[in-house]
Amino acid sequence: MKLKEVGEDNNVLLIELNEDNLDASNAREFRDAIQLMMRDRTRVVLDMAGVRFVDSSGLGALISCLRLLNGREGDFKLCAMSKPVRALFELMRIDRVFAIHNTRDEAVRSFA
Repeated sequence: MKLKEVGEDNNVLLIELNEDNLDASNAREFRDAIQLMMRDRTRVVLDMAGVRFVDSSGLGALISCLRLLNGREGDFKLCAMSKPVRALFELMRIDRVFAIHNTRDEAVRSFA
């Protein structure tokens, strides 16, 4: 799983997902790895610039992250989606569930 903690900005954890796909083949590994990275955090931004495809298993893994942080009174925001992934989120109306931003900076500033 190519997940990388790229730092912290204004007490917001920034994570890059550098996988072509987030699907049934790696959703469980993604969920386990990112939950370890988010262990005691409440504000997380996931940069999805490298992701080209997400299936229902991938969506489920992302939703589990959102639920985990919402349970801690935090938030899980997404940014830098490719056009096909963004279109899928809009088609499935998942864009109403997640805060989706065009850039990392925009996502971090939205916590202020």
